[in-house]
Parts: sequence; structure tokens; C-alpha cells
Amino acid sequence: MNGHTLRLRIIGYTVLLMLLIQGESSLAYMSTMKTDDSTKSAVPLYEEIKKHAATYEIPPENARIDKIWKAVPGYNGQTVDVDATHKKMKAGGKFDPKKVVVKQVPPSVHLKDLSPAPIFKGNGQKKMVAFTINVAWGNEYLPSMLKTLKENNAHATFFLEGRWVKKFPHLAKMIVEAGQEVGNHSYTHPNMTALSSSQLHEELTKTNDVIKAITNKDVKWFAPPSGTHNEEVIKKVKQMGMETIMWTADTIDWKKPSRDVLIERVMKKVEPGTIVLMHPTEATDSALKELIQQIREKGYDVVNISTLLNEERVN
Repeated sequence: MNGHTLRLRIIGYTVLLMLLIQGESSLAYMSTMKTDDSTKSAVPLYEEIKKHAATYEIPPENARIDKIWKAVPGYNGQTVDVDATHKKMKAGGKFDPKKVVVKQVPPSVHLKDLSPAPIFKGNGQKKMVAFTINVAWGNEYLPSMLKTLKENNAHATFFLEGRWVKKFPHLAKMIVEAGQEVGNHSYTHPNMTALSSSQLHEELTKTNDVIKAITNKDVKWFAPPSGTHNEEVIKKVKQMGMETIMWTADTIDWKKPSRDVLIERVMKKVEPGTIVLMHPTEATDSALKELIQQIREKGYDVVNISTLLNEERVN
């Protein structure tokens, strides 16, 4: 190879190397520009989400003692999850109300924090109605009522008398196996206000123990027989880790009203948070399906006490 040819090759390699270096620089520059553009579009979107967030925010409501309704549960608020919302929107590159992600914000005061007081209804912002069914008799109507609840995907809390559970364990199990909640309705159905402190303790403890033994369920709620209670009863219930449940609407089904009278009696009082008191009776059994349907037509779900009184926000 002569000197002239060698020089030409060196020049060619040099030019090729320069072109390669220039190409890589161009690619790096373009990549940087794309990143910058993406960042520029992402930052305004993120800021826009933050700007809109205030319109979606709802403060939580603390549990409180009401002059009329006594203990009232709290209710979660909501706030925008800005990062999750940005992740859903960034592909589109613009704010989309349909893609806003919210998260719940719990209150700072809960039912357990309140001084002892009975509960007559749930939080007025929660579009739910709870059924409570006090059971010390009426066995013949239980299978049909459980079937109606199941077929309509509705729930209730069955407050069981302790001696009834001991005498009819198969029915107590049937209630739980049907997906329904159970609570304490005393052991012998006494006037709770006429009992001594030790008698109160025995009535509540024996009932909780027999329910646990038969159904393997722990009890959180107590419904006093005939609604009889005083400050001592409420305090004792609270000390045992339970809450005392009363009612907003009474079916008065033990007086054997007609189906239509029972339904009208309840529906006049149905609103968010209503607690409906009933028993296993012919009147309630015959009215149950229609009652569930009419409550749902008003926009409320039919739930048990635990669901009504928890703080979870319903959207």
C-alpha cells in the first residue's frame, strides 16, 4: 500500500468517526428534548390536578353525642390521591374528571371514644338502613325470613336471647350460616334497669358466652329487652366492649299489624341511617320482601348494624 492510499484511508476513517460522534450527539440531544417536553407537559398536569383537588375534598365527620339521637357514628371524608390520579391521566396528557382517584380520610373521634350512650340511628350522610331482629321466640318464621334476606342480598343483625340460643342452637347456627350478624339480647329477657350490677354482668356475659360457643362469633352489639336501659346499663355494656343499640323505626310487629300497615309504619321513618326494629313474626315475614324493595327504591341499601355504623364512605 503506497502513502497516498494510506492517507486517503485515514481521512475516510476520520470522517466516518466524526459522523458517528455527531450522530450520537444528535440522538442524545433529541432524547433530552423529548424528556424535557415530557417533563414540561407532566408538571403542568400535576399542578392542574392539585388545583382541582380542592373541589373533590370532603372533610370527615367525627362521632358525636347528639341531643336527640345520642351516640352518632363518624363518617369518613375524602381527598384526591394526586399521585394515583396523575398516573391515570399522564398518558392522555390532560385533566380528565373521570380519572380522578380519591381516598378516604377517617375522622379523629370514633364511637369507641365517646362517653357511654345508646345508638338510635346511623350517620345521616350514609345512605343505608339497618334491620335489627330481636329473637326470643317466633322460630317458625326464621327460615322464611332468612331466605328472603338472602334472595334479596339484604342483611340484618339478629339479637339473640341467650337461653333461646342454648335451647335452639341449630337456629342460631342457621342465622350465622346464612351470612347474617348476631348480637346480644340478654339471657332471660329481664327489665335491665331492675338488675343489680352483678346481675347485669351475668345477663350480658352468659349471652355472649353461649353465642360464642354455638356460633364462634364475638358480639359487639347489645339490644336491651323492650328497650329498657339506664345510665348504669349503658356504662356496663360499654365496659364490656359493646355498644347499646336502640331503633329509629319500630314495626310493632308483635301487635300483629297487617302487612300494609307495617310497611307504611316503617317507610314513614326511613331516611339515611334509620335502624328498623322487628321480630320473627308473620307480619314481618310477609312484609319483608316489599320492605326491602321500597327502601332500595328510595336509594338506600339494607345492611346489618356493623355496616351501618362503620365509618366507611359510601359513594
